[in-house]
Amino acid sequence: FDLIPDDQAPTVSILTTTTDTSITVTADASDNIGIYYYYYKLDNDEEIQSEEASYTFDNLEKDSVHTITVRVEDATGNEASDNTEVTVGLRAGDVILASANRPTGQTTDWTGGTTYYYTGNPNNWVQFGGFWWRIIRINGDGSIRMIYQGTSANTTGSGTQTGTSKFNSSYNRSYYVGLVHDGSSQHGYGQNSTIMNTLNNWYNSNLASYEIEYIDTGAGFCSDRNLNGGYSWSEYVSHHYAAYERLANSNSPSLQCSDADILSQDNGRLPNPIGLITADEAALARATWNNPQSSYLNTGEYYWTMSPSSFNSSTGRASVLVVSDDGNISSTHVNDNYSRGVRPVINLKSAIAISGTGTTSDPFVVVS
Repeated sequence: FDLIPDDQAPTVSILTTTTDTSITVTADASDNIGIYYYYYKLDNDEEIQSEEASYTFDNLEKDSVHTITVRVEDATGNEASDNTEVTVGLRAGDVILASANRPTGQTTDWTGGTTYYYTGNPNNWVQFGGFWWRIIRINGDGSIRMIYQGTSANTTGSGTQTGTSKFNSSYNRSYYVGLVHDGSSQHGYGQNSTIMNTLNNWYNSNLASYEIEYIDTGAGFCSDRNLNGGYSWSEYVSHHYAAYERLANSNSPSLQCSDADILSQDNGRLPNPIGLITADEAALARATWNNPQSSYLNTGEYYWTMSPSSFNSSTGRASVLVVSDDGNISSTHVNDNYSRGVRPVINLKSAIAISGTGTTSDPFVVVS
């Protein structure tokens, strides 16, 4: 017989869960032949060899921060490794990922970390601040992104919105597609859109008192004002933005974002840590791509995303993507005669405790 050498390296990624005194590491590893050994390392300590795909580090101090490294090896010595930074103490994302109602999709977002997102019609319900929300995803940095659902566990209708608004008061310049803009450039900020003022007013009246303890001010939101290939930006010249092309032509949603378009309170580009869903997040929520009604984000109402669509120099109109009343994603002029729904999106801090299972009868609830 012919002996075929194994020259293919394995792959590995890390999933961690914590208690107040321990970190459990699970190695998601694969190899064309099989994994022979797992090596677990805490900070600069010695590696611990194991044949098991999971290991627990015990007797750690709550709120201490550690670097976890996992190295895997196949029978012929090919290896792969991964590492991550973990804070000891039960976190919201750990509870969600350990629950029966965990997200079913995952990809990498602009933080560089793995983000876990919900699809279809899941049990991703949250009660927070006197309102009902639904979790969009666990962000790559561990914070929890969720969208307003109403004052009760309703799934459709205008009750899923805080109200309606135009996106902006003007439309005849390309920069008016921005949740914030500077009145002159592609990626500007400093001036609020009409809908940003609407979001700020709602936040200040309803959520500002929760900010210090519970709301993440640094996770941010993606305004994604990059253009599709072949276009050059001008406030007067026609062009399509990247999100429009990804979703309309290639069916390839992405949770990446250029640094110039990450908007957060911490980097000074948003007055409050509140924004809107992106069109890419809305697209990823579908159970199947060709069935937009298969998403929990389909409410039977039109509502705004914060993803730019296009600028048409012939009509002089800037457009932003919206979730339509049938769940599809379409374009609407930023000051359309018909205002669209407003569904605020916030990020909860990663270092908070939650209880519940995510159902309407037992929603995830922040533990004070």
